[in-house]
Amino acid sequence: MKLSSKAENILGQINSNTKLGDLRKIAKDIKKDHELALELWSTGRFLPRQLAILIMDNKRISQDLISELDRDMQTHLPVERNQLIDWLMANQLLKDKKVTALIDSWENSPSALQRRVFWYHQARLRWMGQTPPDNTAELLAKIETNIAKEEPEVQWAMNFTTGWIGVYEKQYRDRCIAIGQDIGLYKGQIVSKGCTPDYLPDFIVIESKKRKL
Repeated sequence: MKLSSKAENILGQINSNTKLGDLRKIAKDIKKDHELALELWSTGRFLPRQLAILIMDNKRISQDLISELDRDMQTHLPVERNQLIDWLMANQLLKDKKVTALIDSWENSPSALQRRVFWYHQARLRWMGQTPPDNTAELLAKIETNIAKEEPEVQWAMNFTTGWIGVYEKQYRDRCIAIGQDIGLYKGQIVSKGCTPDYLPDFIVIESKKRKL
């Protein structure tokens, strides 16, 4: 895609020292500009793609576009790929009810990134302090059956969901801890000071104590 002068100007403001806060400032000045977003996305570069997500028009986001963005994300390393899909979820997919409704259809998507979003969204429904949906027992049964054979990016989100279920839904706490003990995912993980390990028995105990739950 031949870039417009506007896109070239924006790209000139982005370099290896650009932080997320800088991208948010640029996006605040631009506001919504879907065509510009698609131009920036077409560069294939990580930071311009993060900026592109911020300025997309969520009214114009469809399953077809999401699938296209998903395919493009496969060109990135796993860390960047996960950051892009999580960034898309937080800044676009959850901003419009029609788009958010698509997430519920991704549990069995052939796309690992879309399955990741499904599970991450289930975690957020609890982590954000809302009344948990009534699907917890069903989710835990699926996690127990499937987490060991899932892709790493999906495993993380399933584990994250299990952790927040264990924190906020005390009747399932022992079951969630047992899942962590059985699968052993992230056991022995070293984290920075002040961060919570992803290993479920540690995560659930630490986060529950923080909230006095």
